[in-house]
Order: sequence, then C-alpha cells, then structure tokens
Amino acid sequence: MEKIRLGIIGLGNMGTGHLNNILEENCPDFIVTAIADINPARLEFAKEKIEGVATFLDADEMINSGLCDAILVAVPHYDHPRYAIAAMKAGLHVMVEKPAGVYTKQVRQMNDEAKKHNVVFGMMFNQRTNSIYKKMRELVKSGEYGQIRRTNWLITNWYRPKAYYDSGAWRASWKGEGGGVLLNQCPHQLDLMQWICGMPVKVQAHLSYGKWHEIEVEDDVTAYMEYENGATGVFITTTGDPCGSNRFEVQMDKAKIVVEDGELKVWELDVAEPEFTQTNTSPFASPNATKLELDFDKDDNPQHIGVMNAFAGAILRGEPLIANGDEGINGLTLSNAMHLSDWLVKAVELPFDEELYYNELMKRVATSKLNENVVEVVADTRGSYNAK
Repeated sequence: MEKIRLGIIGLGNMGTGHLNNILEENCPDFIVTAIADINPARLEFAKEKIEGVATFLDADEMINSGLCDAILVAVPHYDHPRYAIAAMKAGLHVMVEKPAGVYTKQVRQMNDEAKKHNVVFGMMFNQRTNSIYKKMRELVKSGEYGQIRRTNWLITNWYRPKAYYDSGAWRASWKGEGGGVLLNQCPHQLDLMQWICGMPVKVQAHLSYGKWHEIEVEDDVTAYMEYENGATGVFITTTGDPCGSNRFEVQMDKAKIVVEDGELKVWELDVAEPEFTQTNTSPFASPNATKLELDFDKDDNPQHIGVMNAFAGAILRGEPLIANGDEGINGLTLSNAMHLSDWLVKAVELPFDEELYYNELMKRVATSKLNENVVEVVADTRGSYNAK
C-alpha cells in the first residue's frame, strides 16, 4: 500500500493532536479516511479539516466499514481494550493511546486477542522516544554499572486546577476514568520506570482520594517498591503541587544516574561500592565519583510523531515499534498494584490477584458518580466518549 488508511476513534484532545500531526505531513505514511466520535460537533469539525473523510457516530461501524487499514484508539480508558479487540478481529492494525486500559484482567484479554491475528499492535508510549530516557535505559541495562540499588521518582509537576476536572464528565471518577493521577497523568512514567529498571516484586502504597480536589479518585500517591535483587524504590506523584518537581534517580553499584529538568546526569564511581566497602580501610571514606560528559543527541525527541512513524514502518516495512502493544500491561500492573495495596492496607506481591483487583474496583464503580459540574456530559448510554 502507498498510504495507510487510518481511522481515529475519539476526536478529543489526543485524537485531534494526532490528526493535526498527520494533516501537517509529519506522518507521511498515513492518510486519515475515517473518524468516529459520539459528538456530532467533532464530526463536523473533522469534515471541515479533511475533504471527503467518512464520519461515524458508532466506532464499530467504522471498524467494519472497509475504509481503514489501521485504527488509532484515543477514547477514555475503559474503552481502549474494547475497540482494540474489535479492530484486531476485523484484521486492522491497532495503535492504543495510554494507558492500555483500566485493569490488567481487561488488558490481558486484549493482549491474548492480539496473538490470534496477524496485525501490528502498538502502544502510544511516546516518552520512550526521548533520547534522554533512551540513554538512561542504555546505561542501566549495559551491565557496566552493576546492579540497581535504589530508584526514586518524584513526579509532582502534574498540577491540575478544578477547571481541568470539570472539563469532562468522565474525568476523575471510578466509573468514567477508573482512577486518577496514576491512570491519567502517570502511565508514561510508570512505563518508563519498568522499561528502564524492570518490574518490582512487591509494592506498598498510600493514596489520598480527593485530597486536593473535589474528586473521587487519587490525586496524591506515595509508593514503596522492592525488586528481586533487594533494591528498593519510591514513586511519589500528585496533581496538587503548583510548583512540582520531576526527578528520576537510579542509584547503581558503580554510578548514580539522574534525569531532572530535561537533563541527564551521570556520576561514575572509580570503584564499585561492593568492592570499595570490602577493601577500604578508612571509616569515613567514600568512593571517588566523576561526573561524566555524555555524548548523545539530547534534542532527539520525536514524541507522538515518532511513535506513529514507527507504527507505519512496522506495517509497511516490518520495522520495530517504539512500544509493542502487549507491553502496556506492565505499567498498568504497577498502577493497579498501588491501588490494591492502598485498598487492602498492605503490601501486594506481583503478580497480584487480578480478579481481586477487579472486584475491588467494581465496588468503587458501583457508587461512582460522573462529574455533575460539567455542562455537557460526553458519555452516552453505550459507554463511549468523545474526549480524552
């Protein structure tokens, strides 16, 4: 095929951003042939932007229309696996916006379905295109610096005012979104943390629900993690800090690696700590550390455009994706484990009981209310949404 015929499900913030990238010819292998959205105004907007585009109020009709080779799913979280599975069954390639879904049981079904079909399945983990995190992963995985000893990610620059939560009825409710800062703002960081450092084996978390906003779901999180080799980690996030921070630190046997304020910094020890502590004779000595000058292209950061172009390359030429779709379950596993730990008031070992998590989530969904402060409710009776 000369161009991949792309259908977009959900023309909200993210769907519109992807559409604009394609219309601005940043993703030259795609042509948008169809849009599905339950809001007629968004469909009219699409017709104004794209001559001859087909529009659908029902995403399933678009999936089965024969007008698309690939589907981009950009709707609220609960519907991500639903539409991805429908597209796979129709033989269409699938790109899913973050997160992969709300609960791992649901996402596991999506991953199992993907194995049955000869389609390309990708996740929109655009932060993996950032050369800073790519370099950080390369350093951690190289083996040059020994084992991870400690991880810390303070990611509190997600401040959101009340108006943000009032911008969509589905936001910040168990029924509409399935979670708060962990499900909406932090999927990229949770993905990067496991992509760079691996998955922990135990999680214990403390979450606050509506601490800084009038919402049902979590807006403040502190989580402690343990890794198989004995390393520990802390993950702190919130949408309540007006002057937040973003600092990711990995302490290793022979280096400290830090990403903060868009900069990657590495301090390399002359002697790995396990060796130093056994051979040193001075009671207050420390191994000497040298700050490295790293040689890599810090400006290489194509983000969503890079993910979509890799998606096209995988479809047309068999090239690698930025993130395979089945990897989306990893960061979600961390998010679910943090929720479950707080709900049960105890540490949770991974893998956890997915049925237990689902049942606990559904207890909260049963008493959940969509945001009544929103003037225009965007959810219809089929559970579909128009914005993200």
